[in-house]
Amino acid sequence: MSVRVGKTSTAAEFPSAAKIALKNDQLRKNVHHATNVIRNKRALRVEEMPDWQLLRDAASAIKAHTLKNLDTYLIEFERNCELAGGKVHWARDADEANSIALDLIRQYNGTEVIKVKTMTSDEIQLNPALEHAGITPYETDLADMIVQMGNDEPSHIVVPALHRNRFEVRDIFRETMDLPDLTEQPEELTGAARTYLRERFLNVKIGISGANFAIAETGGVCVVESEGNGRMCLTMPDVLISLIGVEKVIPRFEDLDVFLQLLPRSATGERMNPYNSLWCGVHEGDGPKAFHVILLDNGRTKLLHDEMERETLACIRCGACLNACPVYRETGGHAYGSIYSGPIGAILSPQLQSLEHSRSLPYASTLCGACYEVCPVKINIPEILIHLRGRVVREDQATLSGKLGVENLAMQGAAMAFKSESRYEAAQKLVQIGQGLFERNGQLTNLPGMAGAWTKFRDLKPIPKQSFRDWWKSRETSKPGGEA
Repeated sequence: MSVRVGKTSTAAEFPSAAKIALKNDQLRKNVHHATNVIRNKRALRVEEMPDWQLLRDAASAIKAHTLKNLDTYLIEFERNCELAGGKVHWARDADEANSIALDLIRQYNGTEVIKVKTMTSDEIQLNPALEHAGITPYETDLADMIVQMGNDEPSHIVVPALHRNRFEVRDIFRETMDLPDLTEQPEELTGAARTYLRERFLNVKIGISGANFAIAETGGVCVVESEGNGRMCLTMPDVLISLIGVEKVIPRFEDLDVFLQLLPRSATGERMNPYNSLWCGVHEGDGPKAFHVILLDNGRTKLLHDEMERETLACIRCGACLNACPVYRETGGHAYGSIYSGPIGAILSPQLQSLEHSRSLPYASTLCGACYEVCPVKINIPEILIHLRGRVVREDQATLSGKLGVENLAMQGAAMAFKSESRYEAAQKLVQIGQGLFERNGQLTNLPGMAGAWTKFRDLKPIPKQSFRDWWKSRETSKPGGEA
C-alpha cells in the first residue's frame, strides 16, 4: 500500500515487501513484458537523435539553474499567471493543498471532478480527501482509471497499471461497468472505457490536473499525454484546478523545446506526445471560465539547501529509470510502498519525509548505474543513493539501539581489525577455523545471522587455507638469502 508522502507514516521495509512481490509470477511477467516494450521503443527513438547527449546536458543545466533560483521563478510564474486571469494558491503540505482544493470545489458547488493523470494528487492522497468530503473523483487516464476501479495502487510513474494484463482489466471492467459479455480484446476494452468516460467529460464541470511544466515567463502550464483525456479535462469543464509541485517551473517558453524532445522518447518511446496542451489564464469563450493553480511544497524546498539532494527535484517523471532498473523489473512498484517507485522513488520519497518514510529505500538498488545512463536530465541517482545511505547510517549511529545494533557492531569490529596487521591476521585465522562448519562443496552456505542473507542467493568461496600474505612470505623465505 502507498502512504502519503509528507506524513510521518512509514512504509513496510523494502526487503519484506520485495519478497512478497517476487512470489507473484504473473506480476513479474506483466512488469517484464511492459518494461521490455518501452525500453526497446526508447532505444530506437534515442538512437535516431545525434544530439541526444547535448539535449540531456541542456536539460540538466536548465533544471540546475532553475532550482538555484526557484524563488525568483515561482514569483514570476505567479505574477504572469494572475495577469492572464488565473489565481495562484500556495500550499505548504498535503493537508493545506487538500484543504485549498476542497474549498475551491465547494466554492463552485461541485460534487464531482474529472482528473487528468497527476502523481502530485496521489502524493497528497487527494482522492480519499475528496471522497471523505462527499465529492466523487473520476480518473480519466486509462491506466489510472483501471487502478481506481480495481481499488489498486499505481505501480509505475508513467504506466500506473503496468502490473495488470488485459484479462485482469477485462474482469475489472466487467464488474465496475456492468458489462458481463466484455472480452479481453484491446478494441473492446478501450471502447468500453471511451463510452464510460464520455459521459463524465460532458457533464462534470470541474477538472483537476497536474502539470509537466509551469512556465515562469508566460504564467502558462503544460500537460503532455497520449490519450486525449487530458485535452478533454483541460478544455471542457467550467473550472480547472491545477496542482503543481514547485519544482515543475521552468524559466522560459523556449525551454520547452528541450524537454518536449526528451520527455516522450524517455517515457513511452515516442518522438513526441500525441497531445501537448498549453494554457495560460482565462480566455473568453475558450476553455474554463475559472483557472486556479495550487503550488505545492510538501517537503520539496527542504532539499534545496543540499546541492546533491536538490538534484532530485530535477526529475521530469518520465519513468525511464524504472524501466532500466533490474530491481524494479523484478519487484514492480508496490514493493516501494510509495506513489513514487523505482530508482527515483528510492531517493525522492525518503527525502520528502526526511528519511522517515522508509529508511530501507536507499538500499533498494544494486548501484549498477543504469538509471543514471537513461535519465534525460542526468540525475546521478546512484550517488544520491549512497549519500542517503550515509545519512541513514549516521542517524542510526546517533541512537543507542543503532550503536548496539548487530550490523554496526560488526562494522566496528571489522574497522578495528583492518586498522592493525596483527588483528587482521588473527581475525583471518579465526574465520579459517570456524568456516569449516559452513563449507559444502567448496562454497560457504547457511551462514548465521545477517551473513545468511548473502549466501542464500549468492555463491561465496571460503577463505583459502593460505592467505596471500602467507604465500608471499613463504615465497621470500624460500629464496637464497631470503631476497625477493
